[in-house]
Amino acid sequence: MPSLQKLPATASTDKIIEIISRDGALILENVLGAAELKQFRQELDPYMEATENGRDKFSGHQTTRTGSLITRSAQARDMVMNKTVVDAANAFLAPYCQRIQLHLTQIIRLKPGQGKQMIHRDRWAWGKYMQDNIEPQFNTIWAITDFTEENGATQVVPGSTAWPDDRKAKPEEICQATMSAGSVLLYSGSVFHTGGENKSSSDRIGANLTYTLGWLRQEENQYLSCPPELVREYPTELQDMLGYTMGQYAMGYYTPPELPGKQPECVSPAFAVREVDSAALGGEDLLDATKQ
Repeated sequence: MPSLQKLPATASTDKIIEIISRDGALILENVLGAAELKQFRQELDPYMEATENGRDKFSGHQTTRTGSLITRSAQARDMVMNKTVVDAANAFLAPYCQRIQLHLTQIIRLKPGQGKQMIHRDRWAWGKYMQDNIEPQFNTIWAITDFTEENGATQVVPGSTAWPDDRKAKPEEICQATMSAGSVLLYSGSVFHTGGENKSSSDRIGANLTYTLGWLRQEENQYLSCPPELVREYPTELQDMLGYTMGQYAMGYYTPPELPGKQPECVSPAFAVREVDSAALGGEDLLDATKQ
């Protein structure tokens, strides 16, 4: 049976990229401590408990999926901006974009009795329109509880990133991302994977935090989940990660509707959440303004 390679939380970017490029996934061990896990639960358990079960087989009839983690949890904000993870995400996606952005935040809770999910690729979110030679995602699942074979640890098919979409994984090609609470599964948008079956008597809880190319539509609409009036209080780096910056040259500018007949006419999204050059922006200035 295959297995996923496990690295320490201090692993280098080069080592992470080497393994994910080869296997499609790996585990970083013990990234969060007990205090950080406790804070995450204290901040987000009320929202998780209020979330209804999934409405179809894929989302899971015994699974809850709770989003908007950025606005609801300081600990989730720290996790999204974890330096080891962000550095690896930037390096992995660099061939396809000028900058990355946050794609999705979601607590996935598999309740007892939840069956195995359909095996899939996360890149299928863009359907047939995503070219095979472009890797659109760098993904994480943070173990908030222990991930075990019994409670439905994520199943992964190492080395499947180059497979055609209709290739069926054999049982002996699949392994489980068993890991202790506080560890993180890192995986690409092209690797085949699935949620396991929860045969235990307790919940399996993970935080799915994913990154994508700055010029793509995000799965979770961060501008609605994280509106400007809240984002203004966040660090610049987090604002940019949410998408309040130019996604690429001339990608994402807007005209402030409250300034009729005045300059600036075209500005970076950064203008909505922090002070930037208020002069009319154009060309490379669209990108430069986001660096202030």
